[in-house]
Amino acid sequence: MTLIKSISGIRGTIGGKVGDNLTPVDAVKFASAYGTFLKKNNSSILKDRKLKVVIGRDARISGPMIHNLVQNTLVGLGIDVIDLGLSTTPTVEIAVPLENADGGIILTASHNPKQWNALKLLNNKGEFLNGEDGATILSIAADEAFDFSEVDHLGEVTENSSYMDIHIDEVLALPLVDVEAVKAKQFKVVVDGVNSSGGIVIPNLLEQMGVEVVKLYCEPNGHFPHNPEPLKEHLGDICKLVVEEKADFGIVVDPDVDRLAFISNNGEMFGEEYTLVAVADYVLSKTKGNTVSNMSSSRALRDITEKHGGQYQASAVGEVNVVTLMKETNAIIGGEGNGGIIYPESHYGRDSLVGVALFLTHLAQQNISVADLRASLPCYFMSKNKIELTPQINVDLLLKSMTEKYKNEDISTIDGVKIDFPTEWVHLRKSNTEPIIRIYTEGPSQKEADILAERFVSEIKEIAGI
Repeated sequence: MTLIKSISGIRGTIGGKVGDNLTPVDAVKFASAYGTFLKKNNSSILKDRKLKVVIGRDARISGPMIHNLVQNTLVGLGIDVIDLGLSTTPTVEIAVPLENADGGIILTASHNPKQWNALKLLNNKGEFLNGEDGATILSIAADEAFDFSEVDHLGEVTENSSYMDIHIDEVLALPLVDVEAVKAKQFKVVVDGVNSSGGIVIPNLLEQMGVEVVKLYCEPNGHFPHNPEPLKEHLGDICKLVVEEKADFGIVVDPDVDRLAFISNNGEMFGEEYTLVAVADYVLSKTKGNTVSNMSSSRALRDITEKHGGQYQASAVGEVNVVTLMKETNAIIGGEGNGGIIYPESHYGRDSLVGVALFLTHLAQQNISVADLRASLPCYFMSKNKIELTPQINVDLLLKSMTEKYKNEDISTIDGVKIDFPTEWVHLRKSNTEPIIRIYTEGPSQKEADILAERFVSEIKEIAGI
């Protein structure tokens, strides 16, 4: 059982002991810390009005419990709540500025299995808090210096279940989304919504774009039918169904709908790394500019960006880090190789709805199959591995040892250790969301990527004595 506090939010497993897991007490404590942080940062306006926070959740089983605890904690602090109910991470992100709210909370553990949940915290722009603000909230939580409101000054809750529809309208209104071109193609698409909110919003978006939808696991009951991380080893059912239905392609999202993966018409994975690459290829063909992804993402985005005359840069892993660098470099599209697309024309957050609409438009205009589209992109192969952490493993010391060992290579320590070889790279880092070390490699063939990964997994285990 685990509780992880990082720039990706407060994330933990349900049940167990207070302080070791995401128990009801922990949910209240960290919601109290976030609300207290907002009140301290907005003290000048409190005499004129109450603060306002938008809350939404994915469909996981613990969602209603955590939702009620967090919502009523904010009410107890004198903060008004706009309750979106069942929602998506990007939907909450767009709702915050539209509601002129002072912050937002998404209750989701994203790609983690059903025993997990989390509080993902937003600022008044609907963007994730930076590391400094996150550290302040953790300090407030540790001190438990909360000051709750008296009975006449409690917050109020307003329910608004319309925001997934508003989100769809916002996406369809984007200048580079061509609904009529997509309708003319009469696409047929299989959707795996992993029995969460994506099972509602993605089919609705597709149907408004004239797409025939075949639903797979689209009942938002929180009983995930497979590991919700959209990786090849978890997606056998949709790969098979795409072929059986003679569909044009398949769409897979994670429970909070900020990660997007495609299945090609031949039933093969398009590759979650190539979600961003394909959409960026379309956007850059229409709008010249720069791109950003994180250090664990494929070199293919760099190649596509340079093909269109732009500049590519890599950030540390974490959406807030990608967004910060995107703003600094005026990037017109960016994201992460886990299938996360950030398109500032819409908002600064990973958004599967935006990705689906832009991908469909690109496919319609190219007039080729998804498999052929994938074959037209730069070809790299990745291997993604992880090692479970134990209390005995000193990760910082381990990464320092690897840095020293490879000091004569092209190496970066911005986020863990990334070593760039002439035709391959490896990135070693401690996860923000799970108690693991991630080992990502990329090479010109799957065999070379796998061999490089096996080599570094062995070296890490040897150094760690496991």
